[in-house]
Amino acid sequence: MKSDTDIRRDVESELQWEPGVEDKKIGVIVNNGVVTLTGDVPHYSARWAAEDVVKRVNGVRAIANELKVSMPLSGARTDTDIAEAAANTLRWHVSLSDSQIKPVVKDGWVTLTGKANFGFQTTSAEHAVRHLMGVKGITNNILVNLPVNMLDVKQKIEEAFKRHAILDAKDIEVKVDNSTVTLKGHVHTWQEYDDATQAAWAAPGVANVENRLTLQ
Repeated sequence: MKSDTDIRRDVESELQWEPGVEDKKIGVIVNNGVVTLTGDVPHYSARWAAEDVVKRVNGVRAIANELKVSMPLSGARTDTDIAEAAANTLRWHVSLSDSQIKPVVKDGWVTLTGKANFGFQTTSAEHAVRHLMGVKGITNNILVNLPVNMLDVKQKIEEAFKRHAILDAKDIEVKVDNSTVTLKGHVHTWQEYDDATQAAWAAPGVANVENRLTLQ
């Protein structure tokens, strides 16, 4: 089992290795395998890029992302510019063409509103807007408007887990309540963690996914 010192060294090295992350203002704290990222990043997308980098490091049990966005003047955009770019991005996104999602922007913060037919479309919209210049943060208020049988959703998710060779389905418990899917149990890698989340989001009618899986 890796020590916290080893994990911290590996995380810092991985952040330095990643060309898309400016690591000079990022601090790394490790306690019992839980990594906390502190400091500043120049863009909102960099906040999530740094988190993805940490997930690649062996031994990381959990991540607390406390990075703040300190945008340089060169990256600043007006709310009108951001709103126009967000609207165009959502309209041209292949998986969102049948949705009714609208962005509202205030002081660089984007609020996504409207309706979607599938839960994965809500995350797709957020991921698409995340990389736009000038965005300081995102609030996702998109509703899923496709009523379905929740027992059927649970069955479909469990069947999807069994089809994914990378996932050990017997170690994952699926609970469905009012279109919210909660995943409990454990997985072995962050890749399995993300795959389980994506499989749950893919089921029709899912409005929210709470991933409480732990790494072992």
